[in-house]
Amino acid sequence: QVQLVESGGGLVQAGGSLRLSCAASGRTFSSYVMGWFRQAPGKEREFVARISNGGGTTYYADSVKGRFTISRDNAKNMLYLQMDSLKPEDTAVYYCAAPSHPLYGGRNYARNYDYWGQGTQVTVSS
Repeated sequence: QVQLVESGGGLVQAGGSLRLSCAASGRTFSSYVMGWFRQAPGKEREFVARISNGGGTTYYADSVKGRFTISRDNAKNMLYLQMDSLKPEDTAVYYCAAPSHPLYGGRNYARNYDYWGQGTQVTVSS
């Protein structure tokens, strides 16, 4: 079992920055890929970014590429999402997620992730 706890959300003006954190516990953190997803009101949960188990490979949704940076600290069991140049359309609840087994495909799909945090609200005002 894996426990994930997000923090760092809040209210920020457009153009501002936030850094989300996700504390993981319950298994070897460095085992698998980790991801960030978000869900806006009335919309489906969508992929934001993912990072390989060692941190050497990252992948971003087109909507956040160049503005968001995902990183991890395996020694501290922490996952991060640095969000810069925020836009009102980034407003959503943000979740960190982990799979229960290695993913050899479909790493951008929420359905392939088994463990989820409670989410942290990010609100960007215009």
